[in-house]
Amino acid sequence: MKLHSSTTQQYQTVTAYDDTGVEINAQRFDYSLLVMPETPPRAWDVPTFDALTTAHFETIEQDKPDVVILGTGERQRFVHPKLIAALLERRIGCECMDNKAACRTYNILMGEGRRVTLALILGETR
Repeated sequence: MKLHSSTTQQYQTVTAYDDTGVEINAQRFDYSLLVMPETPPRAWDVPTFDALTTAHFETIEQDKPDVVILGTGERQRFVHPKLIAALLERRIGCECMDNKAACRTYNILMGEGRRVTLALILGETR
């Protein structure tokens, strides 16, 4: 689904997504990544939801977001609280949703000026 027609934007915006990947400012990604409004997307070494560890969330915590939107793949799955303990200790919220909902939610929060991190798990099919 295409979300925006503009290819030049000041912030990192999800411009399209489908079942196999996502476009950030019209650049295609088909691997797991972290996206924040004011920094270029970067690879996130998470091959599958089941491979998530506390270290993955500690990496996100270092960016000091207000909230993390975790895209868990084609379907919504919930992460165990012990994995996000580093986020919770710093009062950083973590919302789990399927990738499509995560992309839409990220764009809304980013548009509101929130310091949000989109953490997408891509490449996993079930």
